Amino acid sequence: MKINAIITGSTGMVGEGVLHQCLQNQNVESVLVINRKSCGVNHPKLSEIIHKDFMDLSLIEEKLTGYNACYFCSGVSSIRKKEEEYTRLTYELTLNFANTLVKLNPDMTFTYVSGVGTDSSEKGKSMWARVKGKTENDLMKLPFKATYMFRPGYIQPIKGLTNAYKAYSFLSPFYPVFEKIFPKYVGTLEELGNSMISVTLNGYAKNILECVDIRNTGK
Repeated sequence: MKINAIITGSTGMVGEGVLHQCLQNQNVESVLVINRKSCGVNHPKLSEIIHKDFMDLSLIEEKLTGYNACYFCSGVSSIRKKEEEYTRLTYELTLNFANTLVKLNPDMTFTYVSGVGTDSSEKGKSMWARVKGKTENDLMKLPFKATYMFRPGYIQPIKGLTNAYKAYSFLSPFYPVFEKIFPKYVGTLEELGNSMISVTLNGYAKNILECVDIRNTGK
């Protein structure tokens, strides 16, 4: 099996890292990135669509067929956002994108990056965790070949890539310490990308992958 993947969010840290791992992996045949601005990467495997409105994909639908994986790495912070706005940018945008893809590529494996602490009950006190939980729950109801929800904690960035948050320049040297003290809540960006490729190729026993699952499948 060869993977032909769509990746969103490749102008951010997580999406850039997943793209990096895909371009290096011999099991990935082609990658299409969809961004609001160019990711600035050139590679024989890579195609890019610049599209501003992820709530309306009608103009690019014909270019989204023939793919068997989607690595959905887009996301926004909940800081200074009310629940209505965060829900629109997180839940509604993601489900709109996924509903379009499942119509065009029902044999697709869809992976979604949420985060450790996501609330599957949708009833907790944390707004972001409820919204992410609802997003996960409704993605898993769609008739894809398979859906996997990724819940990373602290992610050690890949050296040489450009989109890591500024805080990581301070935190990265302490990763060996984090790994020893909090092994269930940390992982590397390489592991995250490799894990997405692994579940696409081999499946996984659980639909929700916590940090330990990501590390085990991403080695």
